[in-house]
Amino acid sequence: MPMPLPLAGDLEFGFMAVATDVASARETAEFAEFHRFDSVWTGDHMAFPLPILDPLLQLELIAAFNPRITVGTGVYLLPLRHPTLVAKQVATIDRLTGGRFIFGVGVGGEFPVEYEVCGVPVKERGARLGEAIPILKGLWSGEAFASDGIFYPFPEVKMLPTPVQPGGPPIWCGGRSEAALRRIGRMADGWMSYVVAPDRYRQGLETIAAAAEEAGRTIEQLGTAHLLFAWIDDDYERALDAATEHLSMRYAMDFRKPAQRYAALGSPAEVAAKIAEFRDAGVRHFVLDMTGPFEERDAQLERFASEVRPLL
Repeated sequence: MPMPLPLAGDLEFGFMAVATDVASARETAEFAEFHRFDSVWTGDHMAFPLPILDPLLQLELIAAFNPRITVGTGVYLLPLRHPTLVAKQVATIDRLTGGRFIFGVGVGGEFPVEYEVCGVPVKERGARLGEAIPILKGLWSGEAFASDGIFYPFPEVKMLPTPVQPGGPPIWCGGRSEAALRRIGRMADGWMSYVVAPDRYRQGLETIAAAAEEAGRTIEQLGTAHLLFAWIDDDYERALDAATEHLSMRYAMDFRKPAQRYAALGSPAEVAAKIAEFRDAGVRHFVLDMTGPFEERDAQLERFASEVRPLL
């Protein structure tokens, strides 16, 4: 068995958000502050069944209205972009937020057209991500850096200013495949899982630890996050119906069985019990994705803050 990974002690809670304009960004920031959430997150897609805006621009706007909140991408499809451009954008948002940014990255692939429109072969997405992460860290170092990689070769360059966070913001990778987990162990700062059960999360951490050990890498603290679909209702079946309807539309497939398996649904006690399972498996940062009617999401997050969080 690999050595146990060092994890944070306290639980943190954030939520997925959308800032469609200045007013909604302010409302999101003030809502998060009032209900004492730790973070706000946005997703990323080029082409998606639902309308979606650029995540970095949304997060900067939200952070401008809240001096405390951490903001993060959950997750940014890094292989769709050249990493030098991303390094500059992320260094900028880290500076503008005063070092309150977590860079969650992933490969996507469930919508191959996104790769087609960006001119990137979808089968290269994992390899491109693996090459891009060291480039980001190299450019954020403030020292002269060159790349001799397959996808992104470039001569020595120094990119300034550096991010506020030494070495750049933490990079938390999504993914649940063996290759994705081993990549995290070799080079990432955290794992942001998605559509996994608690047992799978625990096993994933073992794979990450083994890969880090094999690479001779010492991890001071691994960020462990989980994007959790959730809906609170005193009747479990109503909660399941709400989640199924929304997620089936979002992913253009029947999501009822996955919702039953992976989502936290039902009464506050049932939702808290599911979160406790993930906590025991190693999750320390929960990103809530309230999967039901959009107009009810604020009320759902209020219920979480007042009725679920005290149970944890």
